[in-house]
Amino acid sequence: MDIAALLGIILGLGAIIGGNVLEGGNAAHLVQLVAGLIVFGGTFGATLLSFSARDVVNAFKSISVVFMRQDHNPLETIQSILGILVKARKMGLIALEGELKNVENPFLKKGLTLMIDGMAPAMIKEVMYQEIVTYEERIKKSAKVFESAGGYAPTIGIIGAVLGLIQVMQDVSDPSKIGSGIAVAFVATVYGVGSANLVFLPMAKKIMNRMNEEIQLRELIIEGIIGIESGVNPYFLKMRLNAFLDESKRVGE
Repeated sequence: MDIAALLGIILGLGAIIGGNVLEGGNAAHLVQLVAGLIVFGGTFGATLLSFSARDVVNAFKSISVVFMRQDHNPLETIQSILGILVKARKMGLIALEGELKNVENPFLKKGLTLMIDGMAPAMIKEVMYQEIVTYEERIKKSAKVFESAGGYAPTIGIIGAVLGLIQVMQDVSDPSKIGSGIAVAFVATVYGVGSANLVFLPMAKKIMNRMNEEIQLRELIIEGIIGIESGVNPYFLKMRLNAFLDESKRVGE
């Protein structure tokens, strides 16, 4: 679980609800079923109109990327690659076939499999970079779904507020009810602006950040695979792979 993501949502919602209570408001007044139906139903409908159902489903699946920690550790990956390189230099590439079962990263395992099968380094690089391109396109589209939802929600919130005001203005015979009616109407605006800036847009940003981290790791793996196949000196390969990381996170030089 990514504590930062969970804490961000809790703090964001808590600040709004807490601020409302501190100003003398009632948190229960922020719970309006009709406003939620208009804002979230309308936002979902507009998003479905903009993207295919498959894209929207993939976007919802990517929510796990936001709240779950990534299993892949660049430092551990470099150490694993260097260990494989040492074995390859001693026993040959074919001997690495027995090591595949110990490799947890699927992208690294695929690269090693292609290498053991005898594919040329240039072809391995081309195939694996194409996988990165395909992955990037898919994740960017998922992020775009949430980004679009973040654009639609505030506007639909305003529509909900206007609809609420129309209902209030249709019955002005009791002035005492006008104030509370207007307050209820503007809950839709809170839902729209709040969901956009506390949920949809931050999630899109987090998905993109995760994608960039994964792409960096995959590029590191490709460099490692090519280094293993060429039999480069482990020290030189370590230096090359360390260049992908911040100085504070590098394998000891």
